[in-house]
Amino acid sequence: MNLIRAFTEHPASVGESYGEHLFRAMYFGARMVGAGLACAVHGLLPFLFVRTGSRAIAELNDRMVLNRRVRLPPITGEKRLPL
Repeated sequence: MNLIRAFTEHPASVGESYGEHLFRAMYFGARMVGAGLACAVHGLLPFLFVRTGSRAIAELNDRMVLNRRVRLPPITGEKRLPL
């Protein structure tokens, strides 16, 4: 696999440029870390961050699946989407 293809193949498969994919992935990662920390605090203090984790999951799902430009095949037991 050549170097350019290694950086562009997956982003192109989801309808994004390398830069778009970079920023979207960084946003998703930061959002998940923040929600994960909120969930950890919620485990200790259940009256805090009651809906933060579920809201983050719903928001990220909407951004990733509903706003995707390219329609990907459904996930089945044997086929996996590229990471």
